[in-house]
Amino acid sequence: MMESNYFFHPIVDSRILHPATPSPFLRLPPALLLQATVDFAHWSQLASYIVKPSATALTFAIMVRPVLLRCHERPLTQIKYNNDGDLLFSVGKDQVVNCFFSHNGERLGTYVGHSGAPWTVDVNSTSTLLATGAADNTIRLWEVRTGKCIKVWEFLTAVKRVEFSEDDAMLLGVTENRMGHAGTVQVFRIDQEDGSKSESEPVMTITERESKATVAGWSYLNKFIIVGHEDGSVSQYDAKSGELLHQVTAHEKGFSVNDIQFSNDRTYFVTACKDKTAKIFDVDSLNVLKTFMANTPLNTAALTPNKDFVIVGGGQAAQEVTTTSARQGRFEARFYHAVFEDEIGRVRGHFGPLNTIAVHPEGTSYASGSEDGYVRVHHFEQSYFDFRYEVEREAERKARQAQMPETANGIAV
Repeated sequence: MMESNYFFHPIVDSRILHPATPSPFLRLPPALLLQATVDFAHWSQLASYIVKPSATALTFAIMVRPVLLRCHERPLTQIKYNNDGDLLFSVGKDQVVNCFFSHNGERLGTYVGHSGAPWTVDVNSTSTLLATGAADNTIRLWEVRTGKCIKVWEFLTAVKRVEFSEDDAMLLGVTENRMGHAGTVQVFRIDQEDGSKSESEPVMTITERESKATVAGWSYLNKFIIVGHEDGSVSQYDAKSGELLHQVTAHEKGFSVNDIQFSNDRTYFVTACKDKTAKIFDVDSLNVLKTFMANTPLNTAALTPNKDFVIVGGGQAAQEVTTTSARQGRFEARFYHAVFEDEIGRVRGHFGPLNTIAVHPEGTSYASGSEDGYVRVHHFEQSYFDFRYEVEREAERKARQAQMPETANGIAV
């Protein structure tokens, strides 16, 4: 992606990104438009099923309608869509847990009870139970509809990540390695009929001795628990026995894995790391499938359904934000093509590092949460879904031709 000779024009609540070179898009009327230019020239090695492109350049546009949510007085730590995509949950260092309608940003209510900063949030597939983990060394289970806290698990250290299993029967929690206490990944059995009757003792505990766990999640069919570590490694555990099956040095040693998010079918996942890279891994083998390079430390990464895109976010360290401008701090959400690994666009607007990104389950929008205390929800316009690379259009055209009946003298036979 070209990184020089850009100018920015604020429109309502977003930014417009234009290349300074002439473009037909410059003649469009003002709109919430992100525009970027992608150079195809260096795409010489592609998968065998992709038609190799010619050395041309493609200009594309992503139309977004941002909704700005001023919902926290301190930095965001995580945001999460529910399974239907109509609700959006956010947690931040101000001890507030929020619930919003995702389509317009209307706040439905808050969940009050934590005495420390909530670090993590997750909701089950039926949107009946909400789990949060916080710096007060607890995981709390809430009724989504009433906001009532129905179960509390206490730990020796802060809880950095919670996640329901695919069938909602289990809940994992990642605790910190601090004050002489080893970091753990603990799994609890959840009573889906009455959450208050969920088991108080973990059914499994994974103790991390070498490098503390920072994030974790469930694979497809609850087969594995995938754990990201402070030293940049990724581990695969048997979800029933807790046995370590496989471990790889996923990122540059000494740089923390800050986020893990799975595809819809949970057969692969993406990681975000302080080493300025995001990577896609196969769940079974932990082989690296794709690598996305950035020029800033990354805090979060997400996969988009329906489109082969990866959205990543990060930025300059929070303690240095006051000494630089938003542009120099690189506080933008970056879009990469998941197949070609190229950066294809950026959305700016935050005034602090992006700490968390979540994508709507149907891929119709995404939300980002930042150190500035804002959540920005972007709904994609039709141009986003219509966008194809020339090689993709050519592959689709050939696929359609292959499905057409044979013809003789222009007449189908």
